[in-house]
Amino acid sequence: MQKIGKYELVRELGRGATSTVYLGNDRFTQRQVAVKVAFPDILKDPQRGRLYTHIFLNEAALIGRLSHPHIVQTYDAVVDDHLCYIVMEYVAGGTLETVCSSDGLLPYERVVEIIFKCTRALDFAFRAGITHRDIKPANILFTGVDPRQGDIKISDFGAAIIGSPERTLVLGIGSPAYMSPQQVRDQALDHQTDIYSLGVVMYQLLTGKLPFQARNSYDLIYQIINAEPRRPSALRSDIPASLDAIVARAMNKKLNKRYANWTEFAHDLAQAFRDRRLSLPADQMADFEKFDTLRSFAFFADFSDVEIWEVVRFSEWSHVSPGAMIIEDGMPGDCFYFLAEGELKVLKNGMILDLLTTGECFGEMAVIGKATPRRGADVVAITDTKLVRVAGSALQSSSQACRMHFYQSFLGVLSERLSSANVRLVTF
Repeated sequence: MQKIGKYELVRELGRGATSTVYLGNDRFTQRQVAVKVAFPDILKDPQRGRLYTHIFLNEAALIGRLSHPHIVQTYDAVVDDHLCYIVMEYVAGGTLETVCSSDGLLPYERVVEIIFKCTRALDFAFRAGITHRDIKPANILFTGVDPRQGDIKISDFGAAIIGSPERTLVLGIGSPAYMSPQQVRDQALDHQTDIYSLGVVMYQLLTGKLPFQARNSYDLIYQIINAEPRRPSALRSDIPASLDAIVARAMNKKLNKRYANWTEFAHDLAQAFRDRRLSLPADQMADFEKFDTLRSFAFFADFSDVEIWEVVRFSEWSHVSPGAMIIEDGMPGDCFYFLAEGELKVLKNGMILDLLTTGECFGEMAVIGKATPRRGADVVAITDTKLVRVAGSALQSSSQACRMHFYQSFLGVLSERLSSANVRLVTF
């Protein structure tokens, strides 16, 4: 079996203009990896060698910097005159290119979920000082065999701007069909160029067509700068007007009318989705809806996006009807809850102690206390209610950072309850 460095090369996965990507084995960590190997003489190319070196060095610079569930991880790199390769997380699925044709489109709800996850991943990169600069379907991977379900991961940060915004060569880096007006004009770039490019990706995933069709690069650049694309709903009748509006704002040619940041973009996606799925059962909510719900709770204010995605993965979501007993006084307990929607009452010996509303945490003492976990009160649903359940075992198995933030937030909850109790005692 062929080897490069400490990695066994199993088979070729793909080949591009500058490199070959192999499926590899890392025997030290016992995991499969993707190994991108530059063609032997590519860095010595008299015309483009400097650009190719920049691309590989960019990816090498990202080792350990972008640990996010929706970004392909870079593990290792070697860049020198004789050997150049990048070792990355292996993602078994294909790219979104496979669902960009009119005969293989995804449901628009799935498109919204994919784009939402991209906005959060690119916001994470932006906060780390990184602008991708080459967002396109070929650089967004799906993790399973079916692009209609499962997670996605953004790949290929070789063209990224790391640090301060800079100018770029229009023909040197990037894919013209997805470039923003600022990029084709060779202007200084920041995260808003990625917002535009993701808007183009969303347009293509919704319609199966690029927003601008051109005979050559010059015509394409002219249209990007001067023309307005047709609304997605004009090409696909089931697309709601809210998605037309989101695509139009993401792709606005004027920076002051484009989304100013990723949070605005993500918020509009979540709202558009929620408005059309009000009756959806809690256990059928999309992951990004769960993420957006948790992110809105004060309890999770200090959690990173990565930690909230972790909570989404290990939490259980359910619906209960009015009058349902959620927690029973004196019974054993090994989990705690968040109220995602609705209203609950807390009772002791039939007397109401408290009313709980959206975003509140309850039942945590059975998990964080040292004594035998027993419930100290009844909790009953007043209205139709959506609940988020977290098992104690899931909390203990979570990452150290996630667990630390839970305990910090628990302290905040307990402090508020003690303060409220003191006020009631003084009033009484």
